[in-house]
Amino acid sequence: MSHYEGDLRAPDQARFAIIASRWNARIVDALVTGARQSLAGNGVAEDAIDVIRLPGAWEIPVAAAQLAAAGRHAAVIALGCVIRGDTRHYEHVADRCSEALMRVALDHRVPVLNGVLAVERVEDAEARAGGSHGNKGEECALAALEMVNLMEQLP
Repeated sequence: MSHYEGDLRAPDQARFAIIASRWNARIVDALVTGARQSLAGNGVAEDAIDVIRLPGAWEIPVAAAQLAAAGRHAAVIALGCVIRGDTRHYEHVADRCSEALMRVALDHRVPVLNGVLAVERVEDAEARAGGSHGNKGEECALAALEMVNLMEQLP
């Protein structure tokens, strides 16, 4: 029986993309910082990390698709924050962004980590951006490292 499991070692020359929205910037900036620190703490050089900032969560998938298609990045880390408001806009943005990110990953066979928070209140976002629930940017970066390692092992 074969057993495959990734670890946190990035392959030499691996590049990582962090795509982050500017909407809800205070929250997203904390996620980006967590992701960058996590990658660096696991041996990824600063010059092997590309940070792409864009307007909001809605725009993240198209940038992820372009990066994945180009084949220069071992993984794409998507970071954003959608907070429920008084309209259904929240569902449209959060759900469609998530679905599109999964499609990018499957279409291009590149790990795409979904760190786009979809929360009820700003306090929920704060808790996940370095607060009581940790930092989801950091968690996505660790998952990206593990997936890149695992993808190299799979037949």
